Amino acid sequence: MTRALFGEALLFFLPFAVFAIYLVARRRNPFALAHWNDQTTNLVIAGLACAILAFIITGITADRQTGPFQPTRSENGRIVPGQFQ
Repeated sequence: MTRALFGEALLFFLPFAVFAIYLVARRRNPFALAHWNDQTTNLVIAGLACAILAFIITGITADRQTGPFQPTRSENGRIVPGQFQ
């Protein structure tokens, strides 16, 4: 679950990174706050759209397990991890 959240977080910050690269290409300082003030709302909306779209695509394309879940158990002193049958 943590890996999925980090993936969506990276997608959220993708528009900010692209905008920073754009500022560098235009020979402007990406650390100057004046360049970011006008674009912050647009970048947040674009980042949220990327993250939400990734959640939707992941939800649609994720593998579904249809069998019953066998919980973790102990057999002959060994722990057998949980699995779907």
